[in-house]
Amino acid sequence: MARGEIDEAWIEEAVRRYRRIEAQQAEFDQAVATVEVTVRSPDGLVEVVVTAGGRITDVRFLGPLHQRHPRDVANSVQAAVTAAADAAQWAREKLHNETFAAYRPLAGA
Repeated sequence: MARGEIDEAWIEEAVRRYRRIEAQQAEFDQAVATVEVTVRSPDGLVEVVVTAGGRITDVRFLGPLHQRHPRDVANSVQAAVTAAADAAQWAREKLHNETFAAYRPLAGA
């Protein structure tokens, strides 16, 4: 191909790939917003539900609080929220790997 000529087949392939990536990105964004992970504090007192995007959707206390010291309850909440953040990151990475597993860079085409 001479300099200045347009490789229409390459452009069409690039456009197809771009559209496919856009669709995969939309699928990924939807999954990140809707997939939920549930974690518990190490002592089993607090359960947190978090989306893969990191939004906490529910917090539950799984046992009585009246006999627990407030600092212990706070530590349980903090541990569960920290675990939820880690779980959200794990879920996001898993979804990303699943969604874009078939993606090949354009340069490798």
